[in-house]
Amino acid sequence: MQKPPIPDLNLPEDLVSQYVNFVRISHTASEFVMDFSLLLPGVVKPEVESRLVMSPTAMKLFLHAMSENIKRYESKFGEISLPMKQSLADDLFRPNTTPEEE
Repeated sequence: MQKPPIPDLNLPEDLVSQYVNFVRISHTASEFVMDFSLLLPGVVKPEVESRLVMSPTAMKLFLHAMSENIKRYESKFGEISLPMKQSLADDLFRPNTTPEEE
């Protein structure tokens, strides 16, 4: 079976790109919600820069697409290394601290 073509997207001239380094993901039975923000040292309550809402099917397709793109990236540029001095849960659920406390 042939894959449908990828649509040609229109990028508006006034589209503003946002740099984010943190995402909070939540879900209900019918949708996934991803809130993206820029998390900087000393910022206790970062501003949500963008919110994406996707159906479970779309989210699973997105996960597959991201996985495939990471494989392609790593085959071209090398493995992406992750800091592993603590677990992902430690990073996600640690209390907010100021730079002086770290």
